Amino acid sequence: MATATKVIAVLRDEGLVDTKPGSGTTVRATRQASVTRHRELDCDRVVRAAMAIADAEGMSAVSMRRVATDLGVATMSLYRHVGNKEDLTLLMADAAAAEVVVHAQPPAHWRSRLEFSCRLLWTICRRRPWVAEVMSMTRPRAAPHLLFYSEWVLTALRDLGLGMDDMMYVHLNLFSHIRGLALSVQAEARERQDTGLTSDEWMDTQETAFLDIVSDGRYPTMAQVVTQEFEQDLDVMFEFGLRLLLDGVTKAADRGPAGRARPAGPQG
Repeated sequence: MATATKVIAVLRDEGLVDTKPGSGTTVRATRQASVTRHRELDCDRVVRAAMAIADAEGMSAVSMRRVATDLGVATMSLYRHVGNKEDLTLLMADAAAAEVVVHAQPPAHWRSRLEFSCRLLWTICRRRPWVAEVMSMTRPRAAPHLLFYSEWVLTALRDLGLGMDDMMYVHLNLFSHIRGLALSVQAEARERQDTGLTSDEWMDTQETAFLDIVSDGRYPTMAQVVTQEFEQDLDVMFEFGLRLLLDGVTKAADRGPAGRARPAGPQG
């Protein structure tokens, strides 16, 4: 299986296979390369071709070679327009954000502004879950249209009177809530492609195993939970978590402004 997985990854990079939900990986029909010339290529065409691949098959299917194959050009010709794959993925995420935020106007009230900003980022990630793979909390990269989200959120928190530490931790927790759920969307899409099963169908296959484990009395609450009906809806989960986080921000604001960032400790 490990060897087969590596082979499929190579074939994807070569642009020789497609991944289809419920059908697994299939060999592409052979076709003549298009007569696209280097001068007809531009950065936007490269980015849009990569986005189409990611939309259909996920970010793991995107490679410089695969994009070049879909455009019918030599791989090296792409480097005249994008520096490398890392630059390409950032341009893809920024283009996806631009489609949503370019005409957006956040409201003035702090909570309304935070709700608006978070829902906008969730919309971007919901439409294109692979965007979440490009964003990072610990190693962020600058993308003009994605930066609007941070600007709006931090402005709302600053106007609320929070100190720098509180501003940043609230901002990062809101971001993590959205990105974490979006990564789950992307992971579920991959699992569905690989197994052909929906999340509910897969859970049905696990029911017996869960019941076997919890039936020995060590997990009484889980024994009750696994027998109840529950429909996991990520959009509902997003709104539920957002409400809890913003209720917490309200309480933090009621306590008054926090101090600025704490001074660094002694250097050792």
